[in-house]
Formats: sequence, C-alpha cells, structure tokens
Amino acid sequence: MLRRLLDLPLLVLMAGLTGLAMWLPASFAVVTKDHETARAFFYSGVIVLILTGLVGIATSNRQVRNPVRASLAALVLAYVVLPPVMALPVHEAVPDTRFINAWFEMVSSFTTTGATLYDPARLPEAVHLWRAQVGWMGGFFILVAGIAILAPMNLGGLEVISGRVPGRSAEGLSQITHIATPARRMAEQAGAVLPAYLGLTVILWAVLAMAGDRSFIAFCHAMAAVSTSGISPVGGVQDSSAGIAGEVAIFAVLLAALSRRAWPGAALYDRGSRLWRDPELRLGLSVVAVVPLLLVTRHWIAAPESDLAGLGDALGALWGGAFTTLSFLTTTGFVSADWDAATGWSGLGTPGLVMAGLAIFGGGIATTAGGVKLLRVYALLRQGEREMERLVHPNSVGGEGPFVRRLRGEGAYLAWIFFVLFACAIAVATALLTLVSVEFEPAMIFTVAALTSSGPLPAIAASETLTYASLGPEPKVILAGVMVLGRVELLALLVLLAPDGWRR
Repeated sequence: MLRRLLDLPLLVLMAGLTGLAMWLPASFAVVTKDHETARAFFYSGVIVLILTGLVGIATSNRQVRNPVRASLAALVLAYVVLPPVMALPVHEAVPDTRFINAWFEMVSSFTTTGATLYDPARLPEAVHLWRAQVGWMGGFFILVAGIAILAPMNLGGLEVISGRVPGRSAEGLSQITHIATPARRMAEQAGAVLPAYLGLTVILWAVLAMAGDRSFIAFCHAMAAVSTSGISPVGGVQDSSAGIAGEVAIFAVLLAALSRRAWPGAALYDRGSRLWRDPELRLGLSVVAVVPLLLVTRHWIAAPESDLAGLGDALGALWGGAFTTLSFLTTTGFVSADWDAATGWSGLGTPGLVMAGLAIFGGGIATTAGGVKLLRVYALLRQGEREMERLVHPNSVGGEGPFVRRLRGEGAYLAWIFFVLFACAIAVATALLTLVSVEFEPAMIFTVAALTSSGPLPAIAASETLTYASLGPEPKVILAGVMVLGRVELLALLVLLAPDGWRR
C-alpha cells in the first residue's frame, strides 16, 4: 500500500497530507470549545482528502518522461497549488476576510516568510496554530527538498561547493534523479530528517513552557523557531512570558540554521570535513559576535549623551543585538525584548536597516533559512581576499587545499551570478510595487523582506512601522510571487525553464 502511494505524484501526496494536517487545529478548536472554527478545519480537510483521492486515482498510472524536470516542477508547483488549499479553512474560520488575504497568509507561512495581514487578536487560536503549523511544514518541506531534490542537481547552494554547472548531477549522485520518483526520494529523506526536526521542536516547546509561556504559545513559537518562519500568535517573542530564558533557548535552536551540518543528509555531498572548519558556521558566528559589539561601541563613539550608561544596560543592549542579529541572519524575524535598549544604546536612527542587510546574507545552504546564503557570501569574500593578495604579489599561487581553491574559483563565479540575479530580482520587484502605488522606500523594504523570507522585517527596518495590511490586492500578489521566488531560488527556476530541461 505504501509503495503504491509513493508512486503517486508528489503534489497529490502533499495535498493529501495537507488535508490530514487540517484536523490538528480542528481537534484543538474542539478542545477549546470553538466549534465553529473546528467545523471549518474539519470539513475543509474532508473536502481536500476527497478531491485528492480522486486526483490520485486519475494519476495513478501516470509515467514521468523526465524525472529531473518532474522533481523541480513538483518543488515549484507545491508553492503554487498548496497555499490556496491551505487557505480554505482560514477563509471559512475568519469572518469578514477576503480569500486573497487568506491565500497571502498561507503563501507567507508555507514559504516560512512569516508576513501577516492580521492583528493577532483578530484570529482564533486554532487559526494561529494553523499558521504556525503551515510554517513548520514549509520549513520541513524545503529542508527535505533541499537535500532530496536540489542537492543532487547542484542547486540551492551546492553548486558553490562542487563548482559544477547548476542543474547537472553532483559527483557520486549522478543517477539519483533517474532511479526514483520525487515522492520516493522525498519520503526517504523525510524519514531521516523528521526525528531531528520533530524532536528539536518538542524539546524547545517544553523549554519555553517551563520558562513561563502558555503551552499553546510555546508550541507556536517552537515551530516558528525551528522552521525560521517567525510566526507568533502574540506578535513576537518580545510579547511572550518566557523572558530571557526563552530567548536563550530560541537562540540555541536558531544556530542550527547557520549550517547544513545540523541536519541529516549533509554527509551525502560533504564528506570528511570537520564541524569547526565549516565556513558557514564560522562566518555566521562572526557576524553574530561583531554586529552587536558595533552597536554597543557606537554608543561611546557617536551617542555618549544617551541616558543608558550602566553595565546592566550595556549587557541588555548586547544581548538584544545578538539575539535579533541571529534571528534576522537566519531570516526568522524574531525581535528580542531588549532590542529597544540596543537601538537606544547605538543612537542610530533606523538600526533595523542593519537587519535588512543581515537578512540578505541569509543562513546556511540546505537549511530552512532564506537569503543569498552564507556559503555564497563566504565564497565571494575569499575571492576578494585572493584578488587583494594578487595586487601585492601578482605571481603568488593560492593554496589552502582543493576545496578552498574551487570555492574561490568556480564557486565564487557561480555565487556572483546568483548575487546579480538576486539584486535584479530586488530591482524588478521594487519597480513593480512602485507601479501599483507603493512608495519607493516601503517597496524596497517589502521586497527585501519577501525575497529573503523575513516577513517581520518591515516592522523594524523603516523609521515608521510598515504593515502588510495597508497594501492593496496588486502588491499582495506581487509580494506573494516574490516570496515563492526567494524560497525556490532563481537558479532552480532557470534550470526548470531552460530548453535542456524539456528534453528527455
């Protein structure tokens, strides 16, 4: 039975799992005696399961002509097909809301962006649970797909390590995309990743609950931290009851988004290297250490007249800067309760723009984080360092082993291509938003937030708080497309649309 199910198209299986997942918030709504919301989720799940069963029967004997293209197509179409399905119970459970708003909310959640149109008090708790759950499922999906689909095809950042052409099979994995369906590869990798992903979520849930959060809020924040979606039923961790103990626990979990080595499957394409030599982890920790120190030291350089002068204020500002730096570097978007102290200490007018730059950096490849990714940034840094050396010693020979030479050669070239595409995407999306009556500065911030999967960014990046609820239908559609583009990455779309990808 399971073998026959895995022969079905990946989208059909994911739609069926989405229908089953709707019964968790339905059960929660029954327990909390919110029967109207429970009916919305239960009946939506039943409808989705029935329709999925019919489509599954119709496609049970479908033969895939090109498994490579089918894998990428399934990955991209998942972000097109599933959010409208996920939006059905939200549209029914939230009174006086349009379907486009529910759809935008689900696109934001499934891409782990975490942008929201609703005030937290407006939504029933079951809907908050569904938002966090969809974000958790979206993080798990991209984590599994990054290893099962993108990595074997030198996409998602692996092209920087291998130096091979994106879309070509990686060394040692040349037949993996031809001997199994996308559903089988995803199921195999999901079985390897799920214990660690689920276990980390449960542990963080327990720690946050012991730190003082309600069990429901702790569960939502645990799913949001593990998936780096930043979804919160109370507006963020700064408004929760867990305090600094909860922030420390979330900080420890977010470290896993700095490197692919934290998740099973990395050994398939990165054997033999040590954890402490991981360039992503070292660069990420350096940024987390340096940025808060710069914000704190700026107090004595440019804002000595500030009232914040005690050691406790300095430590609070340092912690607030460190937590928020790691949060936006991993594109989660949580803000520390001490962030106001950090901004007041630094004396900067809009220190949130620093977080926008960190979000563009992004986390590790093959993780739930978005952005350009740390490994690509590291490759460009090493190439720049090498060029500076050649200015002093033109005939020098670069050493440090074959990995580093490949990283600052072919890897840096491919990283630069991706960075240019990323910058072009920001320019085009910003231009489109300005054409539909969005001011330039908000358009830029909204675009960066959507493309880097950092939904809460507009709340702190501008001098005045920006909200998604103020946008019209056209900007919402544009930003939803940008979210999907940032999640699957431009190189994957280019490989999917390339003429070679249509050949058998």
